[in-house]
Amino acid sequence: MQSRGTGRVSVWFGPVTLVWFVTLAGLGLLHAFDRPLIFRAIDPSMAVGFLVEHGLVSFAVMGSVFLAVTGAEALYADMGHFGRGPIRVAWSVVVFPALALNYLGQGSLVLAHPEAAENSFYLLAPAWGLPALVILATVATVIASQAVITGAFSLTQQAVQLGLLPRFEIRHTSEEMRGQIYMPKVNGLLLAAVLGLTVLFGSSSALASAYGIAVTGAMVVDSLLAFVVFRLVWRWPLAAVLAVLVPILAIEVSFFGANLTKFFAGGYVPVLMALALALAMVTWVRGLALVHKMIRENSTGLTSLIRSLEKSHPARVGGTAVFLASDPEIAPAALLHNLKHNRVLHESNIIVHVSVRNTPRVTDDERLTIEFISADFTRILMAYGYMEQPSITRGLALSRKAGIKFDIMSTSFFLSRRSLKASGERGMPLWQDRIFISLNKSGANTTNFYRLPANRVVELGQQMTI
Repeated sequence: MQSRGTGRVSVWFGPVTLVWFVTLAGLGLLHAFDRPLIFRAIDPSMAVGFLVEHGLVSFAVMGSVFLAVTGAEALYADMGHFGRGPIRVAWSVVVFPALALNYLGQGSLVLAHPEAAENSFYLLAPAWGLPALVILATVATVIASQAVITGAFSLTQQAVQLGLLPRFEIRHTSEEMRGQIYMPKVNGLLLAAVLGLTVLFGSSSALASAYGIAVTGAMVVDSLLAFVVFRLVWRWPLAAVLAVLVPILAIEVSFFGANLTKFFAGGYVPVLMALALALAMVTWVRGLALVHKMIRENSTGLTSLIRSLEKSHPARVGGTAVFLASDPEIAPAALLHNLKHNRVLHESNIIVHVSVRNTPRVTDDERLTIEFISADFTRILMAYGYMEQPSITRGLALSRKAGIKFDIMSTSFFLSRRSLKASGERGMPLWQDRIFISLNKSGANTTNFYRLPANRVVELGQQMTI
């Protein structure tokens, strides 16, 4: 279903989710007045009193209590799709009231019938409604998992665009919604992770320890990143930043510490997963920087090459040749190989450099920066946002406004395919070299990633020892 896109089934997501939250609210109201004393739970002094009275025991209880608010962090994952308005309305009008009523109902039920603590949620429903509630909960879980899957696709795409991960294959599943994508490798990794966690933990209650650390850890990291944004990007005074973030961090760190008590009960799993992902990102960034450094050390400047060609007069052929360049100031390896082995130069040569900005999207007016270097060479800098899928052919089509003649049928795209070998002698240990090479092999090829016409692409090989 993922590979076909979520557009067809997602029309049911909103109505089913609304029914789910209305049901939560109704079940809570059904029992909220079994013991009206439960409404004292809204008083913050009750929580403070519990902490003072029970000491260290309350610290462990906080780890379990926190699970009642997990899921709220998912609001921010969807803010980029829907904006702040719909998120605020949905949370304030539907989600928060429904959850609050349901938890009050569960608490009231347990106060009235202590034996109900064994399964307080499903015991809210009358016996005749239990099968329908189980079905509704299952459907709601599938919808929630869909949000996680699409969120993983979106975040991975952004990491790829920012150069933190290899260029994984991205398939667009909708012509109307550019945010609907499918990433086969990410989907496969999610499948392996879900099956592995299911076998490892065996039950959702055992998984709770891992979930608490994952969510509280993410919240603490978000607040630390917010400090960077407030201070360095928005230029807030330090006093204002601390006034906003210190109270938030105090709450988050306390909950994170409470969840750390369950580290050896399964909380180590998200920590290990985070470390593995961080290692992959650090290795990819370092390895890529190493490769680019080697390329620069053994490269020829583009302007120097052009001056040399003006003197040597190589054989000329008609049409346009497009060469992709990781550094716009350096002659692309594919251009040098073409000159060395084929000994020809096309009538028109375009050097394309694609960069990703730290903004979600870039308008077409800001997409291209065009520089006419000589009569035969043009350099085009293409900019894309980190939520966009680069398309070189579409960018070249925009260049026609600047007077560049672009005919796809008379254009060849020359790419350099690098074959990497590990040595362990150039800045990274051998084991990290092997991880980088493995990551490099897992990425999608340049033709698919930049959406080039496969029948117009020429690839030239290059072996490199890192």
